[in-house]
Amino acid sequence: MRCPLPTAGALISLSLSLLLIINTCSALYEDQIKKFDWRSVHVGALKQAHIDLNNFQPRVLVSTHEQVVASICPKSGEIIWRQVLEGNERGDIKLMQASGFSDDSSDTAAAPMGSHLGFDLLTVQGSAPALVRGWNTNIGAIEWEWSIMPLNVERAQDALWFYSNSALYHVLPAWGSHLEVTAYFATSGHTTGGTSKIMAAWIKPDSCLLSGTYFVCQEGKQLISIDLVAKSTQVISTTLESEPTTKIQALSGLKGVLIVNKKLISVNKAQSVCPDLKSDTYVVGSFNYRKIVVYADLVKDLLKINAVYLDNCSPVPELEQSVNFSEDYGTPTFRAFDCKLKRNNDGKSCMFLFATSAESIVGVQQGRIRWTREESLANVIDSQFIDLPLADTEGTLENEMKGKSGDIASAFLRRITTQALQIKSLFLHVIGLGPPPTDTQRAGLVRDSFGLHKMLVLLTRSGKIFGVDNVAGKHHWKLYLPNVASFENSEQMRLIVQRTSKHFPLQPLCTIVAKAASTGNGILFRFNPITGRAAEGGLLELDYKIKQLSLLPETPQDYVKAILILDAANQAHVHPKHATPLAHGMYLYTADVKTSELQGYFVKNVGSSLTCLPIWNVRLGGHNSEQQIIAVAGKNPIEHVHSQGRVLGDRSVLYKYINPNLVAFVTQAPDATHKSVLHLYLIDVVSGSVIFSMTHRKVRAPLHIVHSENWLAYSFFNEKVRRTEITTLELYEGSAQGNNSVWSSLQAPFMPLVERQSYIIPTIVEAMRETITERGITNKHVLIGTASGSIVEMPWHLLDPRRPIASTTQGREEGAIPYIPELPLPTENHINYNQTVARLRHIYTAPSGLESTCLVVATGLDVFVTRVAPSKTFDLLKEDFDYILISIVLVVLTSGSLIVRHLSSRKLLKQAWK
Repeated sequence: MRCPLPTAGALISLSLSLLLIINTCSALYEDQIKKFDWRSVHVGALKQAHIDLNNFQPRVLVSTHEQVVASICPKSGEIIWRQVLEGNERGDIKLMQASGFSDDSSDTAAAPMGSHLGFDLLTVQGSAPALVRGWNTNIGAIEWEWSIMPLNVERAQDALWFYSNSALYHVLPAWGSHLEVTAYFATSGHTTGGTSKIMAAWIKPDSCLLSGTYFVCQEGKQLISIDLVAKSTQVISTTLESEPTTKIQALSGLKGVLIVNKKLISVNKAQSVCPDLKSDTYVVGSFNYRKIVVYADLVKDLLKINAVYLDNCSPVPELEQSVNFSEDYGTPTFRAFDCKLKRNNDGKSCMFLFATSAESIVGVQQGRIRWTREESLANVIDSQFIDLPLADTEGTLENEMKGKSGDIASAFLRRITTQALQIKSLFLHVIGLGPPPTDTQRAGLVRDSFGLHKMLVLLTRSGKIFGVDNVAGKHHWKLYLPNVASFENSEQMRLIVQRTSKHFPLQPLCTIVAKAASTGNGILFRFNPITGRAAEGGLLELDYKIKQLSLLPETPQDYVKAILILDAANQAHVHPKHATPLAHGMYLYTADVKTSELQGYFVKNVGSSLTCLPIWNVRLGGHNSEQQIIAVAGKNPIEHVHSQGRVLGDRSVLYKYINPNLVAFVTQAPDATHKSVLHLYLIDVVSGSVIFSMTHRKVRAPLHIVHSENWLAYSFFNEKVRRTEITTLELYEGSAQGNNSVWSSLQAPFMPLVERQSYIIPTIVEAMRETITERGITNKHVLIGTASGSIVEMPWHLLDPRRPIASTTQGREEGAIPYIPELPLPTENHINYNQTVARLRHIYTAPSGLESTCLVVATGLDVFVTRVAPSKTFDLLKEDFDYILISIVLVVLTSGSLIVRHLSSRKLLKQAWK
């Protein structure tokens, strides 16, 4: 049977369809990959580590606090493979055991060739259920897996695990009563017997730990322990010289050995230790087929590494070394070490692995730092894009343009003088006698024409600050603040820009606002974001706790925006202090997450001091105070609103309700009927007026919200239909504009018109942020970070709450798309294509010098930096623009116009002589 041939009309229709599809495609070309973006991959803060240099494939196996298992190259510190486990408590790694490196070095569970009965690496994660996995460390694949579900889920969080003699032991303490110990075959999950119940009324939470097979608790000047695998249960009591000043720690690699007051104490009679050792951190290993204890101490900026043999406590001179250790790394903690024979059999080469308080991983080898990994970037909590400084010539020109004299002769003289100085500078530079370039110029940190090249300042959870090139991803500088922490109410540390680079020759100024970990008082650290050096006095320790802060809108002559701080006693302070008069008339508000109480204050300058007057109070907790604030969203202070209204289909204007003092609050409360209820409140934080409120039933967090101009978009999980939804709101004043010149919240507020709509998004939302440009002319898009690690650029016209149910003439005139509840997620809208951002948490945006372009940084376990153009690059020529063709066309047109002009004049002359 022959298939019928297509007709000519069908072929034409097919060709036209293909052309239409090709014309509507918008994707990333292959040669554009990593041209405007870059990604840095991390594993997180180190939790457990194991070094194996004698394997046919040397590797460093690590597990981290970010629920990651990875293999790192010991030569360069690069990631060989990485596996991101389940999030939250399910992925919490309780135990990591490498094959052949348990307490008994002869114990191994390595799998023979072609068998799946052993493991290279064993991990235990989670508690209810607990997952036991065996890994192939060459490729990072899971070989086998089994799980157990405890009967008592509440007690499962306290469960402990250890590995001994090819058996995996599960220890479940019942505090103040007993211990339940169950042994499993590690590779199969079958029990080796029943659960043994060991009576131990002396066990208490927060004072007990597991040291090998020993369960040890500290009580005053005593260590009470018990061997969980011994045939006969016997409680061992060990008396200490003094009560420990810090929490006791277990020394991995030795059974029943603990670190108490920097000394080694053994509760195992069969295990001897060196009692005279005193160090900050220890690691146990083997050297020359003998067990040794390696210890390290940080003396000023010098890290001293020493070792002793465990059998006779004699030193190991081959391992003694000193390494320069920068204070930017923080306090080091020894994690692992291993040695191997050198190629020429001339001694051994050893690698030492350290984890630091700044969440860095440092590899030390042969008396120097071989490599470092800045894993604090896996927990970025704030980010700012800083304009780069001007070049010297541009700065001189800008100073000239700032001349206040209006005299033409003076301006001309300044112009000639500037030109002469520039020619002189050029001549001296050519002959090699010019001034040397500055550090920033030498590093290429000079502002470009379009403002796309900026300094990306990243603030991390550990208190480490990075200055990163947003184009190349290079780390230009880094700082570490050791004694800082986040605030109460789940408020993170803040990174504030007090002065930008636009005020030449003044240097930019940034400030870190944090809490002192020791006292709880506030800390201000001021620094230059371009060089990373302290500025304006550097670190300032306050004598009060910070409750709320805000930037003053006005600036004095030094162009530094002062910080207005409200302390715990409701007293106002301004830094720098000479800007105190500018705080008069400011309004502040506070929000208590637990009680859901909002309080508004008016700042008044009386004499030389500031007073805060409470002017309004709103309680969102409900009649039983069960509602808790889960999200607060204000508007971006640098946002510009270009269009004040929206043109309707009948050519009338619907004016936007643009209230700069409007803040969105979302509360969540349990409900007996609807399980969980979300409440949204739009409140004017100057007057305390509730502008709008809305309730969602049978929905719950995670909730992510975006607030910009006159609209909001927020996502939540709908428990009734088990899906993620996005609700959008738009607020309008109506056909007449009330505050057409200056907005005032103190006038009688009017209720806006509210358009609302909900959409279904076929993914789990992890972060949301709107695009922002310098003048606000470009269309607004919403960047949606998904659980799969992709970032979707969602045009606002798809989220528009005014999308009509049916296609109407008015809707077509407004450009509104007919309403469809499902939001499309085309792959060409994924701005990070295959550069997945693991554990995506935050998206930050900033304007560039081009109105069409918005700079984006997405942070999570990884950091991804790119740029987006919501309305395409309408103010920039394309890369494939044909300059040669346009030049030829211009030359031809110019030449043609001259020739035609000449011929025309000749014709007119001939006509005149007739």
